[in-house]
Amino acid sequence: MPVAVLTLQLRINHARSLKDRRQVVRSLKDRLRQGFNISVAELDEAVTWQSAVIGVAAISGSRDYLRGLMEQVEAAALRISVGAGAEITDSWCEFVD
Repeated sequence: MPVAVLTLQLRINHARSLKDRRQVVRSLKDRLRQGFNISVAELDEAVTWQSAVIGVAAISGSRDYLRGLMEQVEAAALRISVGAGAEITDSWCEFVD
C-alpha cells in the first residue's frame, strides 16, 4: 500500500519571537488537517524563528490518488502560508510502497 510524504520548508519573515513562529506553524497545520484526511507534523527543530519544516503524510490504495491529494495539499499550503505571512521556499514529495 503506497504512502505519500510531502515536505514543506517555510520562511516566516515577520516572526520576531518563538510565539510568532508557533502561531504560523500551528495555523498551517490545523488548517491542512481540517481540509484533508492527512497527518501533519513539524519535523525539525527551528534553527531560527523565521524557518520551519512541515511534514504531511497520507496512505491510500491508489498511488494516483495520493499524487493528486499531495498536489492539492501543496496548493492549499501555498494559499494558507501567504495568508499567514509566510512563504514556502521548497517542497518535495516522496512515495513509499
